[in-house]
Amino acid sequence: MTSTDAPAKAVPDFEAKLADADRSVASFERDDRSLFALFRSFLRNNPTTIPTLVLIVSIAVFGLIAPRFLGPGALSTVLQQVTVTGLVAVAQTLVILTAGIDLSVGAILVVASLIMGNMAVNMGIPWPIAVAVGIFFAGLMGWLNGVLVALIKLPPFIVTLGTLSIFSALKLWYSHSESIRNVDIEAKAPELLWFGESFRLWGAKLTYGSISLVVVAAIVWYILNRTAWGRHVHAIGDDPDAARLSGIRTNLTLISVYTFAGLLCGFAAWVAIGRVGSVSPIAFDTVNLGSITAVVIGGTSLFGGRGSIVGSVLGAIIVGVFNTGLSLAGVDDYWQMFAAGTLVIIAVALDQWLRRASQ
Repeated sequence: MTSTDAPAKAVPDFEAKLADADRSVASFERDDRSLFALFRSFLRNNPTTIPTLVLIVSIAVFGLIAPRFLGPGALSTVLQQVTVTGLVAVAQTLVILTAGIDLSVGAILVVASLIMGNMAVNMGIPWPIAVAVGIFFAGLMGWLNGVLVALIKLPPFIVTLGTLSIFSALKLWYSHSESIRNVDIEAKAPELLWFGESFRLWGAKLTYGSISLVVVAAIVWYILNRTAWGRHVHAIGDDPDAARLSGIRTNLTLISVYTFAGLLCGFAAWVAIGRVGSVSPIAFDTVNLGSITAVVIGGTSLFGGRGSIVGSVLGAIIVGVFNTGLSLAGVDDYWQMFAAGTLVIIAVALDQWLRRASQ
């Protein structure tokens, strides 16, 4: 039998049946569109809303308890007190956005300030070179953290806990446990104190250090929200594996984040010298915890991918408002620590609640 004599196979008319097929597509929209769910989603998408409200309410409450708190003098004092912590919090925000943490920021700041002070005051090196070298070594210490985290694949907490001890030992060795006095800085390198100088504005006493906090925060905010590098930082915090598969050089970006954070701490060291008027190897021991507290209260998620530079600055101001307000109200220091710890726990619990908004 030839091929032409073979019986023809019946072919179903699929095209005729397509008209009766179900044309609906899968839908993944959430069924819960209540006002409460929309409010929670709004808070998650706008992380600075809560710290802004907390700051406004806390200022109003402390203003009622201690009326002099609302004066320009008290509020400007708060801003001066949180300047260094705010700058370090900006650096800490970059790291936490990648789902990491840096416990060595305080030690980096102190080492950089010691380098600046020793070179400019004790060695007679021109102050611009001393400042540049101090910031460079701060960036180098941050780079070391980034290499250990990105290339060696060590947990950020363990890495920075180790480098915290290393840098703390180095600052004591380098300084011989000796401070550089204010009179020596004023005599040989007064430019190191420039950020501590103040001026009057509408009855408030502001320092150039406080202005630098606003300027630095604005620059870093722009970098994070308007550049490809900033989008890569957020992507790594959201899902590092997906970021790598999408073509982002995750290791290089992580190293750059820790290096940038170190450079910011180096700049904060210059501001810190002007803030306290001297250089000491035991200064700013609490800035590590203070920066993390500010970042968490400011709405940045410890799990990475979500946060705001503005929120971190507001978080630092909130801590300063609570400390100053409670002091003016006559509350003991240990209750101020109690209030700060309570704020951190509430902020973390709120972050967990907001994270469930997208699940």
